[in-house]
Amino acid sequence: MQLDQPLSDKEFNELDKFLLSNRCADDCMTMDSLHGYLTALTIGPQEIPLAEWLPQVWGTSSDGPPAFKSDKECERIVSLIMRYMNEIAITLEVAPKEFEPLFCEHEWEGRKVADGEAWAWGFWEGMRLCEEAWQPIWNSNIAPLMRPIYLLGAEEIEEEEMTLVDNPIKCHKLAIEIEASIPEIYRFWLPHRKSAVTTLQRDTPKTGRNDECPCGSGKKFKKCCGAEQLLH
Repeated sequence: MQLDQPLSDKEFNELDKFLLSNRCADDCMTMDSLHGYLTALTIGPQEIPLAEWLPQVWGTSSDGPPAFKSDKECERIVSLIMRYMNEIAITLEVAPKEFEPLFCEHEWEGRKVADGEAWAWGFWEGMRLCEEAWQPIWNSNIAPLMRPIYLLGAEEIEEEEMTLVDNPIKCHKLAIEIEASIPEIYRFWLPHRKSAVTTLQRDTPKTGRNDECPCGSGKKFKKCCGAEQLLH
């Protein structure tokens, strides 16, 4: 299976169904929050190793990865997530203006509105993995482009800012602003993006193929996250 192939509708639904299943924690990411999370990882100031970001997908309330039926299923789901991420990266590289955040939609007072809260929350979670590295953008000339993500995605905002998100129409407008801002944020970090190879600390020995996987699954590295490396 090639990682540069976008998910088909069938594969998208397969991943969606798994993330919503009772084998995942209640706070496991959904497809929209996962899309925001993977977008932040893709466009941010530095690459983050899979073993560091994957556990966050399963939720903070879980003691580890989901109850996979088999190693094969684990590899399948992780592969779908990786392809979901690569699809984001390829779109931004080839046609950034065509990038579309995965927002849910619902009706409010007779009109369709975009609900970007879950996506923005996922993006915010991705930023939190390397908060210090993200700091320069808040002091840059495109800092205002980050504000809609903050308003919709941060766990807490200032009390006086609550009026900016107190109805679906206002939230819809912020979601539209987010969609327009992502290509600019991507371009901001592109010249500065650091490889995970240069930022990874080697204070401990490199994980061997037969060692326990650092993602916490309890499986051997070659049967879990290490399987993804073989696909590159």
